Amino acid sequence: MDEVFKALADTSRRRLLDSLNARNGQTLRELCAGLDMTRQSVSKHLAVLEAATLVTTARRGREKLHYLNAAPINAIADRWMSRYDRARARALADLKAVLEETPMAMSEFVYTTYIRTTPERLWEALTDPAFTRHYWGVAFETDWKPGSTITWRDEGATMSDPEQVVLEADPPRRLSYTWHTFTPEWAASVGVDEETRARLLTEPRSKVTYEIEPAGETVKLTVVHEAGEALLDMSRHGWPSIVSGLKTLLETGTPLPAPAE
Repeated sequence: MDEVFKALADTSRRRLLDSLNARNGQTLRELCAGLDMTRQSVSKHLAVLEAATLVTTARRGREKLHYLNAAPINAIADRWMSRYDRARARALADLKAVLEETPMAMSEFVYTTYIRTTPERLWEALTDPAFTRHYWGVAFETDWKPGSTITWRDEGATMSDPEQVVLEADPPRRLSYTWHTFTPEWAASVGVDEETRARLLTEPRSKVTYEIEPAGETVKLTVVHEAGEALLDMSRHGWPSIVSGLKTLLETGTPLPAPAE
């Protein structure tokens, strides 16, 4: 956590994070164009931010894209804010954004964490219903072959659709699939009102990709969620809980306790 605070102490590095917050997934060239800094300075600041895991990167063809990583900030909030305080602070921040800013559409949410496990064990935790039920409450029914459909079983709801399919499966390195069929049963099971469900139905079907990389005695997991604005607004609050539950289960063998109401 010391590295996070040291990284945030520099004004230029905060400007880089602000730039990524405004538009995630930028190349080094794009970040340089938006800031009054040399390419060498931007590269040095990005290296500090990556070391603090505030920024994570992903390759798209020949390009290296930079993403704001919410995991360290979420860890700080978990340490000093109760669940009630976090919800109240989020509501105030949302109100401030509505009053002061023009909302910007987002296309990707990226979350990176490091887990003390093996790539094979992490792959199993992402695909085996015996694992996913424990930290997610969801079971996936599929053979995990590209093109195969996926059926979701989420507590009282079952979600199946011809467009809910496996896109990539390269164990134990990369997994990608389309998801979220917004049925009335799903909405009832997770407490989503009909107005919100109607907004979600107007958006393109979302896609989630997991990138798994060995990192010494740990494994680096990067989750990339591509979706419309309404779903991403919901998911950016849900992913930290899901990934934290996954990490805890793999490292301790015990799921996270249910949050206090």
